[in-house]
Amino acid sequence: MRRFSQRNSLVTLSEINITPLLDLAFVLLIIFVITRPLLENSIQLNLPEGGTETGKVDPRDVRRVEISTRGDYRLDGRGVSLAQLEQMLVAAFHANAKSVVYIRADEQGVNKHTYAVFDICQRRGITRFAFATEAPR
Repeated sequence: MRRFSQRNSLVTLSEINITPLLDLAFVLLIIFVITRPLLENSIQLNLPEGGTETGKVDPRDVRRVEISTRGDYRLDGRGVSLAQLEQMLVAAFHANAKSVVYIRADEQGVNKHTYAVFDICQRRGITRFAFATEAPR
């Protein structure tokens, strides 16, 4: 019969089990992968009041769209409907590719009217447009 010595039970373990460490690393990796997009979508932005014009634009190329608080549209001083505004902007852009649309909206107005003009410009390929702002005081 074989004898069991007590010496074998007192031998220290010289290897570290890394399985729990790997489990912890994978859990932390998954947590960061999930929470990173959530943090990027909630960035706090401080938008500027307005600025000065950076480039010179020929005044003949400018089309001014004005939007009142009630949602009335005016193109270069003439009252128009939204459908007429779209047709006139597209015609002006096709006649002169350097046309610039300045959108002037009342700050107390409803944004949906401003977004409608912005949407027209995007859908119709009018890439040169800007929102007019008040100069900083």
